[in-house]
Amino acid sequence: MPRYQYIAISTNGRRVKGTIAAESPYAARRQLRGRAIHPTDITEVGASAEGRLRQLLSLLHKTSRTQIIDFTKQMATMLNSGIKLTEALSVLTLQVGDSKLRNAIVDIRDRVMTGESFTDALKDYGDFFDVIYVAMVRVGEVTGTLGQSMATIAGFMEKRAKVESKIITAMIYPIILTTFMLGAVLILTIKVIPPIAEQIERAGQQLPGITRALKAFGDTMTSPWLILVLAGFFGFVALVKWFLRTRRGASIRDRVLLRLPVFGPLVRQRVVARFASTLSTLLGSGLAMAESLRVVADTTGNTLMKQAVQNARERILAGADIATPLRDSGVIDPAIAHMVAVGEKAGELESMLKSISENLEASTDVVIERLSAAIEPLIIIVMAAVIGIIAYATLIPIIRFSTSQF
Repeated sequence: MPRYQYIAISTNGRRVKGTIAAESPYAARRQLRGRAIHPTDITEVGASAEGRLRQLLSLLHKTSRTQIIDFTKQMATMLNSGIKLTEALSVLTLQVGDSKLRNAIVDIRDRVMTGESFTDALKDYGDFFDVIYVAMVRVGEVTGTLGQSMATIAGFMEKRAKVESKIITAMIYPIILTTFMLGAVLILTIKVIPPIAEQIERAGQQLPGITRALKAFGDTMTSPWLILVLAGFFGFVALVKWFLRTRRGASIRDRVLLRLPVFGPLVRQRVVARFASTLSTLLGSGLAMAESLRVVADTTGNTLMKQAVQNARERILAGADIATPLRDSGVIDPAIAHMVAVGEKAGELESMLKSISENLEASTDVVIERLSAAIEPLIIIVMAAVIGIIAYATLIPIIRFSTSQF
């Protein structure tokens, strides 16, 4: 049986360390909680090669959002049918196919059976249940409408997944064309041009400039120096990714994205639609405005929008309005900020936000369709031009060499 090294907090607040034998990390957590200590870190020690491979595969495997949506929908159906929470969780442990999610549900069920709240049990599994999920479950538990809250969560997740799938679907065809173009370029520059160029050079003929350039590119792609070039490239990419994860880097990235000539308006609409949809759903579930804004601030996906939402929350707590900091953020258009102000004054903020979200999502769909329709022929034109240039660079020296032979 695997052994795990743990770091935990005891009931008196002291930090303790030790090892424990258990079938899985989830089972180890259950045992530690049974000893009245809360684990903060668990690491498998002395694992066999098979165990290390299994652990690596579990890290690479990621539970799909569809499985979490299905779990939430089934929970909502059973709870609304009068089935108790622990019984519903027990049933789902037999139906969930993903092992990681199933182990999490088992642990959550056991903790609920010992008297812990469903909300607190979900908090330890942020990989599956995000802050929005946990906040809405908390409201359902407090108000006694957990089944309805789960149904609302499932609908919200399905709606978000549908929007994101449209963006992914629109990018599939351009990605395929681009991949084909790059593959064709590599084959022609590595396999076709170099042999032809070498024969012509041995015959004493001079290659055109474009042919020499493509031959040099092909030589570079097959040179041992390519490893250093790729290492430098990936190192630069890693450095950029690290910088973008910093607060300053994320702020610069979001500002640049919003100012892009073509995609900027699309990004702006997507951010505002996500904000309006999330806030409307949270308010509709019964969560207080200040708490809803706190949750939304952590899920906007844009630092400028996050700062605007945080400012709006501070104004709400001070007794002021929500629309002014949103208008001053530079992300939300004045017209939309005015609609938010009107909805706030009329006491219909939830329905106004829902209307804004639906309008923006419909507008986003139109923009995505138009961009997709414009990008596809553009890529085809670029691909034809690139392959035409390579064909020209290949045929010109052949024609010149053949002409000189007569």
